[in-house]
Amino acid sequence: MSRAGATTNHRTNQGVHISAEPRINERIRVPEVRLVGPNGEQVGIVRIEDALRLAAEADLDLVEVAPMSKPPVCKLMDYGKFKYESALKAREDRKKQVNTVIKEMKLRPKIDAHDYETKKGHVVRFLKAGDKVKITIMFRGREQSRPELGFRLLKKLADDVADIAFVEYSPKQDGRNMIMVLGPVRKKAEAMAEAQAEKDAKKGRRHDEADGELEATDSTTETTTDVTEPAHAEVGSVEAAETTETAETVEATEAAQADA
Repeated sequence: MSRAGATTNHRTNQGVHISAEPRINERIRVPEVRLVGPNGEQVGIVRIEDALRLAAEADLDLVEVAPMSKPPVCKLMDYGKFKYESALKAREDRKKQVNTVIKEMKLRPKIDAHDYETKKGHVVRFLKAGDKVKITIMFRGREQSRPELGFRLLKKLADDVADIAFVEYSPKQDGRNMIMVLGPVRKKAEAMAEAQAEKDAKKGRRHDEADGELEATDSTTETTTDVTEPAHAEVGSVEAAETTETAETVEATEAAQADA
């Protein structure tokens, strides 16, 4: 085998690293490209030098969007802004993804009524949130010879939550345990949307209550002001009366002195 052939096989076996980032600006090494404007308009086939000049004049980047085309398709855009918006979109898409979660609840065959109701409440909460629930009955000692106890308990639980769940995995003995899986009737996305709507509604009610309290405070302040004003008026009347009495006393004194 020739040296060139060996080199070719080596590259084929090792593979070639291909960057996920598109080529931009001077990294585009082709004689001509099919150019697309920043608003999606078709400019046509132009030389790479002219495409780079147009990008510089518009203060934009020349980005290779279809490298396998003949000639490659390039678009004028703000590449930094494009990457930022793409990252935001990917983050939002990840938030909207629904991840199936399987919760687990463990019971004993001879569980008392109070504990049963408590654990059933947890199961109902999980199911309403759109999650699956794995129910495990744990047998100990002689309880292993009475699997019907676990089966009846699982059936009772499935009947109690039949309006919000269905039996996805029927009761089955697994060593010392008996297992059943319940699936929610509602999808996870629906449960998340309803929970978000309820959260927004609570937030709106809190704002309304705060506005109501503020209006009540303003009304109380106005009432206090109205009550205070007559008090000031009364004080003014008393002062006027005292001034009048003093003037009359002075006049009487002066008249007596004149007569004397």
